[in-house]
Amino acid sequence: MQYAIPKGVFDIFPEESQPEDAWRSSVRWQYVEEKMRNLAHDYQCLEVRTPIFEKTELFIRGVGESSDIVSKEMYTFLDKGERSMTLRPEGTAPVVRAFVEKKLHTQKPLHKLYYIGPMFRYDRPQAGRYRQFHQFGVEMIGCASAEQDVELIDMACELYRRLGLKELKVMINTVGDKESRETYRLALKEYFLSYLPSLSEDSQIRFEKNVLRILDSKSPEDQAIVANAPPIQEFLSSSARKHFDTVCTLLSDIGLTWQINSRLVRGLDYYNHTVFEVTSSLLGSQNALGGGGRYDGLVSMIGGPDVPSVGFATGIERILQAMQKQNVPFPSAQGPFVYFIGLGDTARLHILRIVTSLRHRGIPVDMELIGKKIQQALQMADLAKAHYVLVLGEDELRSGQAVLKEMATRQTTPILLNDLQTQIVHLYQQKKAYP
Repeated sequence: MQYAIPKGVFDIFPEESQPEDAWRSSVRWQYVEEKMRNLAHDYQCLEVRTPIFEKTELFIRGVGESSDIVSKEMYTFLDKGERSMTLRPEGTAPVVRAFVEKKLHTQKPLHKLYYIGPMFRYDRPQAGRYRQFHQFGVEMIGCASAEQDVELIDMACELYRRLGLKELKVMINTVGDKESRETYRLALKEYFLSYLPSLSEDSQIRFEKNVLRILDSKSPEDQAIVANAPPIQEFLSSSARKHFDTVCTLLSDIGLTWQINSRLVRGLDYYNHTVFEVTSSLLGSQNALGGGGRYDGLVSMIGGPDVPSVGFATGIERILQAMQKQNVPFPSAQGPFVYFIGLGDTARLHILRIVTSLRHRGIPVDMELIGKKIQQALQMADLAKAHYVLVLGEDELRSGQAVLKEMATRQTTPILLNDLQTQIVHLYQQKKAYP
């Protein structure tokens, strides 16, 4: 019996046979993840890794019961101890849980953390949306200043710039402080009340649980109603307005172009003050690359101190598909520096010793082990994208000399066997940055 992969997930292989699936190539994933790790280092963020599953109540409490994630999309199960567990649908709540549990606030006042890993949501599979997806996320915990918001937004934009994405648009908004949101909730309740029968079923539920969630509705029947809802800017407290105005000014000061989207509230309940989203106009309807915002109350909500925080996350699948759609160049897979072909058992044993020693010295090499004929072995070397090929048989062992062939130029160089490793190491050091 042949087994098929579950709906809504995908495999990642070194190379994909279909051009439209090239974004699934592990070579491309490694390239993007390396860019993310380098960016995190440049912004002085350190990696954190949390479990793939957590206690369900963490997400109900942290993400919010009224969010679509909790109400519709979580993969929840009972373990053998009859405890409710959930595959993580997002990364912020687990990072904050770890921060609180390890009492990291006692170590230093500011923590800048990043993560890369899979998340899980039961969603309708479509382009850019999968039931297992991967995120790069950053959480900066401990600073309440507008400058911290701006640093984070700039970091998100810099990631997309480094990856070669174009036509970027930064949309920002504020969901205010607690005082502002309470006033705004009352205004939204009053506004949506007369439209309640016309709202989608989901938005009618949100009307009771968290009326701000209606602004995030994607239902067509809600769009026209939401478009005329009062903007939160009319209900900001003086301190909330000052924070948001400062963020806007600082973004302009560092050269970022931005625009206010008063309907932007993001899809999670824990945000306050600044929220943002980065899109690319070249991506069609699924144009969001990533986003985030400030969540000052989440740490205390999960049992820690009242510590201000801000974070963002971006989907790796969405980034790779955007790069492919925009024809961003990717580096090709790196082949072995030298591909050794041994003719006969004695030669193969000799080569085995050589490649083992070279690998221990950090030289990427490979050898033909299947026992193909010389012409087929050379074809395998070509498929492996080897930079050099060296054939070793009885004649070479007897003469103590072999020929090193450069695959790109077809040039050959005689090489003494008793000095073989030294010469290859020297050649590799000369061409260490080979493309």
